[in-house]
This record gives sequence, structure tokens and C-alpha cells, in this order.
Amino acid sequence: MKKKVLFCATVDYHFKAFHLPYFRWFQEQGWEVHTAANGQLELPYVDQAHSIPIQRSPFHLHNRLAYVELKKLLEKEHYQFIHCHTPMGSVIGRLAAKGTRKKGTKVLYTAHGFHFWKGAPLQNWLLYYPVERWLVQYTDALITINGEDYERADRLSKEKAAVHYVPGMGVDMKRFAPVDDTEKDRLRKAYGFTTQDFIVLCAGELNDNKNQGMLIKACAQVYRNIPHVKIVFAGEGTSRSSYEKLVCQLNLEEHVQFAGFCKHIEEWMHLSDVCVSTSLREGLGMNLLEAMSAEKPVIATENRGHCELVKHGVNGFLVKPHDVNGLAVYLQQLYHKKDQLHLMGKAGRSMAHAFAQEQTVSAMEEIYTTYMDQKEKVM
Repeated sequence: MKKKVLFCATVDYHFKAFHLPYFRWFQEQGWEVHTAANGQLELPYVDQAHSIPIQRSPFHLHNRLAYVELKKLLEKEHYQFIHCHTPMGSVIGRLAAKGTRKKGTKVLYTAHGFHFWKGAPLQNWLLYYPVERWLVQYTDALITINGEDYERADRLSKEKAAVHYVPGMGVDMKRFAPVDDTEKDRLRKAYGFTTQDFIVLCAGELNDNKNQGMLIKACAQVYRNIPHVKIVFAGEGTSRSSYEKLVCQLNLEEHVQFAGFCKHIEEWMHLSDVCVSTSLREGLGMNLLEAMSAEKPVIATENRGHCELVKHGVNGFLVKPHDVNGLAVYLQQLYHKKDQLHLMGKAGRSMAHAFAQEQTVSAMEEIYTTYMDQKEKVM
């Protein structure tokens, strides 16, 4: 009978965005791959997908139902591995796995960015830190994707769980390999842009944490000096309507485009000139890594994840959160200094190799294999 692994997260789109290479690896090792999350996506390399009504809010009543359903699933399927992701997916997953863990199931948790970071609001520390400190006792391996979280996890664990560092979730350097000017122009024409346009791409979910209003306000400062500036938001989210209203209030309809969910995000990276991330909090920043891989300079707000990727003045620029003026200045600088734009893009791709998918898959293979060996010894 095949061994089984379960990947657990709040929503199943998380798997599509980050975990398909790991699903494939398990199947290649002869394992049966299951997922548990809210959603109905059909994903490759998945033998069984279980829809569990996990909610992002820790106070949502459906999370109690999700816990009950997930616990029944674990008791039925007898997984050898459970790998938890996302805040609520990891909380409910680890609680539901308490019983099966006593029978030998290994429980891994990847923190994609603790909600209690240096400088985080006090309420985050009061709510999330005690929960993580409590749940670490039900965790065999705690995996972090940036340096700050690794150091904090090591103190948090106090040897209750092994702590590992993996450089992100892995960027596909082939998919986001740079294209020549001919292909860039072809893509621009296909998507309704011109060669004169200065295209600034901001990829990611539209929400308060991503803070995209900062970029809209910066556009209001630069469009007179950059008459062909085009801000493109690639993504959907709860804040879209409020951002659309802000665009109308600032009379920026000709300069800001909401592209919605973009299936071929690599094409948007290729046709752009600069990529921006204005997040208040990031575990690392996959959108920046994809842009760096595509040889695009990046401008990002200062936070633990962005600071791990962006070397100020080398592959892009860092600005303080909410520093609209600083963001506007750097956009204009890259517009007027095309040589710098090109050199920063080259530097970015060189730096992205440390976070390449091959590197992260190899690191996770080593971790998985370690716990597989432990499991075999126990048995």
C-alpha cells in the first residue's frame, strides 16, 4: 500500500501558487498526495483533494467545522506526513493531527511569514505569538523562509520542534527567463500597450496588507513627468473596489489598469519595465523573485521579506512603508536612467539564482528524507 502525504492550507490556490513541484516530487517517490483546503481547484500531481471549510479569520465559526472534518479525515487516511501551510491551515491542521501524531505521523509546518514580526502591531504579538508558542509542541519540523523568522522560530521552539531554513518556495527561473526586445514588443502589442509606455507592474492580491494605494498615489505624482506611465495591478482581492475609487478620485483612469487574475503572469513580467511591491508584511515576496528572474528592477517597501531580496541601489530600491514621495522619486529615476534600469535587472536575475526552484526543492527533499528515515526507524 502506498504511503500518503497530506498538504493542508487555508485555500487550495495556495498549493497552485507554491507547492506543485513538491507534489510532483512525492509522486515520483511513489507516494500518494492528498490536499486539504477550502476550494475546488483541480491540481496536477494530486491523487485526492479534500475540500475543508477553513476560513482565514481565526474567529470564523466554520473553523470549528473544519477542525472536525479534518480530524475525521486524518483518522481515516492514516497519513505518514502532514505538511501544514498558511496561518489558519497550520493551526487547524496541527490541532487535528494531535491524535495521529502520537501514532507516528510526522507533522511539518512552513511559516510563510510569522504575523509577529519586528515592528508588528502589539495586537499581532498578543494574538499570534502565544498560539505559535503553544502549537510548536505539536510540530515535528518548523520551516521558515527568511532569516528573521528563522531566528525567532529557533527561540520559539526551545527544542520542542526542529527548525529549518529554506530560501523561499522556489522561483521557476526558466518560466521567468528574460526575453529580448522583439518579444517584449510583441507582448505589449498583444495586451494593448505601446513601445513608448513605461509599464509598472504590481502583482499580488489586492488587500490592505499589500497596500497598493501607495502606488496609485505615487502615480498621481509622476504621470506629468512620465506621460506614458501605465500602472498595472495583476490580481484580485477585497480592496479592488476601493482602489478603483481612488483611481477615479485622482483622475488616473488613463494610467492605471486592473488586469485581474493573470494566468500567464510571466508575460506581464516580460512586457513591464519595473515591478513594485508595497506590502506592509511579507514572508519573502514571490512576485519580486519572479520579477528579478525576468531581469526587471524592483522597488519595494522595507519589511523582513523584501529586505532579504532587495539590495538597495543594486537590483532595485527600498522605501519606507507609506513613503509615497520616495516611491515616486525612484520610479522617475528608473524612467530617466535606462542604463541603470538595465543593470539593476541583470543584477536581480543573478541574485534570484539563490532562490531558484531547484535550490528550494533540493532543500525540502533533504528535510522530507530526514523524517522519512525517522519514520522507518520507528516502524
